[in-house]
Amino acid sequence: MEDIITVTSPLIPPLDEFTPYLEDIWKRKWLTNNGHYHQELERSLCEYLKVPYVSLFTNGTLPLICALQSLRITGEVITTPYSFVATTHALWWNGIKPVFVDVDPQTGNMDPEKIESAITPRTTAIMPVHVYGQPCDIKRIQEIADIYGLKVIYDAAHAFGVEKDGFSIINAGDMATLSFHATKVYSTIEGGALICHDAQTKQRIDYIKNFGFANETTVVAPGINGKMDEVRSAYGLVTLKHVDQAIEARKKVAIQYREAFADIPGIHFFEDIPGVRHNYSYFPIFVNENQYGMSRDALYEKMKCAGVYGRRYFYPLISTFSTYRGLESAGRDNLPEAYKMADEVICLPMHHRLSEENVETILKLIK
Repeated sequence: MEDIITVTSPLIPPLDEFTPYLEDIWKRKWLTNNGHYHQELERSLCEYLKVPYVSLFTNGTLPLICALQSLRITGEVITTPYSFVATTHALWWNGIKPVFVDVDPQTGNMDPEKIESAITPRTTAIMPVHVYGQPCDIKRIQEIADIYGLKVIYDAAHAFGVEKDGFSIINAGDMATLSFHATKVYSTIEGGALICHDAQTKQRIDYIKNFGFANETTVVAPGINGKMDEVRSAYGLVTLKHVDQAIEARKKVAIQYREAFADIPGIHFFEDIPGVRHNYSYFPIFVNENQYGMSRDALYEKMKCAGVYGRRYFYPLISTFSTYRGLESAGRDNLPEAYKMADEVICLPMHHRLSEENVETILKLIK
């Protein structure tokens, strides 16, 4: 395993920093249900992320499902096919029809100029994704939502700590969700969060994620069990102390990649966006076979044979899976840019533990 270079590596804090938290949890004997560290992590994340309210969840999919429930979204929701499948599964679990629109090839995000033509009388919301942590055009999306009276829920799974001109992008829209899975920049091992703007909404979300209980004898909604436990909450508090250092390490790798690939025909990548504090959660490259002289899949296999494990995020498109491919909006003609990106993408290894030697190995394979 030592010779393998993985696409990601979890942010694991020093064990001696985590142990005192575990000892305290053992003493308290309160393992879940809005315990001490759960509350402390919510407060700490509000401060770090510059948001008013955070509700913690046991994974990153349940916040999406519960956001849709909380806002009572029905009918059709406009979304992107270029994401992890949980984005669209959350709609399906709520009995909502996804309507796919194409992406902007400059960012990988939903193209705002494609949204209006997809709106029907059944449309109730827009669910964009900040793909790879790249900020969506939040201003234009909100303008469209306001004109048509639509809600906006951002899947911000990749966008922990991302800001534009000092504004936390997860403050955009009616709600936003985060993933704290072990593969993410910031992790609680498994976990997630829902961001909202007022105390009343936060209270409703907290009811929904706890079976709908308002008190010992009152159930106010058909809720679900989405609570984060004390051990993972404590883990999140410890890793929060190390996340900025990890992001800086990722940034250095991104700079090395960009410098090395700048003059390679057929290898394309995203540049940093001016005014954006990026978190460098991913480093996707896009392989143009005609210019590069090798297909994406051939390069992917070459890397894998050499012990370098990239990932084809996001391939195949959500719209090609059996659940969704029968939708009118799922065809290649409707989504040419998304299909092109999916056919060309490889996310290179990107994490805080990559050594200079690791990076050199990756660069030699691609050069």
